[in-house]
Amino acid sequence: MLYLAALVLGIVGGLRAVTPLAAVAWAAHLGWIDLSATWASFIGNTITVVILSILAIVEYVGDQLPTTPSRKSVPQFAGRIILGGAAGLIVGLPAGTGLAIATLILGVIGAVVGTLGGFEARRRLAAAFGRDLPAGLLEDAVAIILGLLAAYFA
Repeated sequence: MLYLAALVLGIVGGLRAVTPLAAVAWAAHLGWIDLSATWASFIGNTITVVILSILAIVEYVGDQLPTTPSRKSVPQFAGRIILGGAAGLIVGLPAGTGLAIATLILGVIGAVVGTLGGFEARRRLAAAFGRDLPAGLLEDAVAIILGLLAAYFA
């Protein structure tokens, strides 16, 4: 289940870069994941949870703006890979270094899949809706729900 959770967190990172870390922070804060014996124990701190939640909300708003760069541009793509991989790494930490490296890799793979697949899915949904906003809002909801589910089951 841990491997699937890391992969899904990476996919979520491809949809919305900050969401997987925010979901992991909430999971640690709520006691779903025990990171207390790891270097990442700070992520469950209330201040960290609030900061990551605010950053995620800012990203949701910014993503709806027509001037937002494509997720496939190099800086956007790299950020999604880094944050998706980081979320995968963090959920694997309690299981040991070997598994954490595997979950990091799965997070990175998921971020690539989520970035490219999310781009295509949103493009098609926007065409079906006749405008981008409903597709973007649906993508936000999917990212939040999948992120929390993956963090819960990690």
